[in-house]
Amino acid sequence: MHVFVTGASGWIGSAAVDELLADGHAVTALARSDASASALEAKGIRVQRGDLDDLDGLRRGADAAEAVLHLANKHDFSNPAVSNAAERAAVQTFGEALAGTSRPFLLAAGSAGLATGRPVTERDVSPFHGPDSPRGGAENLALEFVDRDVRVVSLRFSPTVHGTGDHGFIAVLTDVARRHGVSAYPGDGTNRWAAVHRSDAARLVALALAKAPAGALVHAVAEEGVPTREIAEAIGRVLDLPVASVAPEGAVDHFGWIGGFFGVDISATSVATQELLGWTPTGPTLVEDIAAGAYTPH
Repeated sequence: MHVFVTGASGWIGSAAVDELLADGHAVTALARSDASASALEAKGIRVQRGDLDDLDGLRRGADAAEAVLHLANKHDFSNPAVSNAAERAAVQTFGEALAGTSRPFLLAAGSAGLATGRPVTERDVSPFHGPDSPRGGAENLALEFVDRDVRVVSLRFSPTVHGTGDHGFIAVLTDVARRHGVSAYPGDGTNRWAAVHRSDAARLVALALAKAPAGALVHAVAEEGVPTREIAEAIGRVLDLPVASVAPEGAVDHFGWIGGFFGVDISATSVATQELLGWTPTGPTLVEDIAAGAYTPH
C-alpha cells in the first residue's frame, strides 16, 4: 500500500514509518526541512516538501496515495488556537480528498480531556466539536467522513509515549525538576497518566492500518495509569533530588504550562484495542525508562 504520512520525522512518526516499511508499504512523507527530508530519504521514503499550512500540498499527497497517516501537529502550547486551526484544516482537507474512495485515513488523537472519573475506553466518544475546541475537534470532524466512504481510524495516544530520545512531557518534567532542585507532583499525586512505549505505539499504527475498521477508536495504551507521584519519585531517584508535593492551585506557577496537564487524571484502557488488532505491548514501562536514563542522557 502507498501511504502518505505527515509527521514522519517526529517522535512517533519516525518509528511508525519504520514499521510501515517493514510491512512492505511504500511511504511518501511530508517534510518541512532539509534535515527531515534527508533523514527520510535515507530510509527509502519519497519526500514531498511542505507543511500543514500547505493545504493544496496535503490534497496532492492524499490524491496520490492509497492511505493517509496524519501524525503531524504544530503543538504550539503558547498559542493553541493556531495549532487547533491548522489541525482542523488539515483533517478537513484529507477527508474531502479521500471521500468516496474507501481508503484508510488514520489520524493522531489523544485521551486528554476525555476523563470521566474512570479510565477512558474505546467506547468513550470525544466531547470536542468545532474549531474552538481542543485539536479543533479534529477527531469528530474526521469521523464524519465515515459516512462519506472513508475508512477513518482515530489513533488515541497516551499522554506520554516514552523512550530514549523523547522530548515530550516527561522530558519537560525532568527539566523542571532540575531547574527547581526538587521533583514535584501536584496535590496527593494520585491522579494518573496512561503511558506507552514508542515501539509499541509504532506497531499499533501499522496494525491499525492493516486491520482497524472504519470509525474505530484505538488506544495506544500499555499502562492504564501511572500515578504522578510515582513519576515524580522516579525522576527524583535518577536525578538524586528530593520529591515533594505542590498545591494544585500552584501547579502552573511551579511547572509552567505543563502544570495544567500534570494535575489531571488521564487514565485509559486498551483492552478492546488489543482484542481488535491482536496488539500486545512489550516495551519497558515508563518508570523503567526513567530509571534506565531515557531522560537523563550522559
